[in-house]
Amino acid sequence: MSRPHPLSHLDPNSEKARSLRGELYHSFHPEFLKDRRRCELACNRFNDAGDVPRRRLVELWRDINEDTTPLPPQLPDPDEDAAQFEDDPWILAPIKIDNGQNIRLGENVFINVNCMIVDTCLLTIGSRTLVGPNVSFYTGTHPLDPALRNGTRGPEAGKEIHIGEDCWICGNVIILAGVNVGKGSTIGAGSVVTKDVPAFHVVAGNPARIIRKVETSMDPESKLQDGQRVDTQGAEVPMTQLANELENNH
Repeated sequence: MSRPHPLSHLDPNSEKARSLRGELYHSFHPEFLKDRRRCELACNRFNDAGDVPRRRLVELWRDINEDTTPLPPQLPDPDEDAAQFEDDPWILAPIKIDNGQNIRLGENVFINVNCMIVDTCLLTIGSRTLVGPNVSFYTGTHPLDPALRNGTRGPEAGKEIHIGEDCWICGNVIILAGVNVGKGSTIGAGSVVTKDVPAFHVVAGNPARIIRKVETSMDPESKLQDGQRVDTQGAEVPMTQLANELENNH
């Protein structure tokens, strides 16, 4: 995620700059229509690529993301060539993205099928984070006042989403605008995340709430020794705990 913030090269008075700052802006401005159409076509090329080398998938993703970093020289051996991209994000088609320019992914990020990203504002996902199938990231919002919202003629806004390193976002999760997820946390399947998640915690539910802390030597506050691991359970365990708790409360 060494690329600069998308705001860095924009006219501060432009509609696009206003949108990235989280201010009200008009999403049907010609500039945004052009950007969304570009991204739609780029996503179509990625989704329709079929059985192609790893190099081509990385190239197609960078086209969506408007990442102009040069690819390394191609090697004659296909496996050796693919190994040059082992730190690039792995993204499984199909994927649907609004703009594409406002996404920053760390190394070794994995995104499973049917991911939906509304990147009105910046979305960052830290290195080694795993994203399950059917996950949605919504950085865009709309005014609650219908008179102001006014269909396609009214303004909208947004807030950045930041996902830390070493997180696991399980299937069918929705993460809403303005949320920050701390390093090493897990979001249980089917959760709707409406507020920040502290580092090294498991959250689940709608709205998501803290289920328990993750004990790991990666946490500087943990008493575990380096390399010691205790949380080998899958996310189905805290999800079952949550279901039992909700049942007992009714």
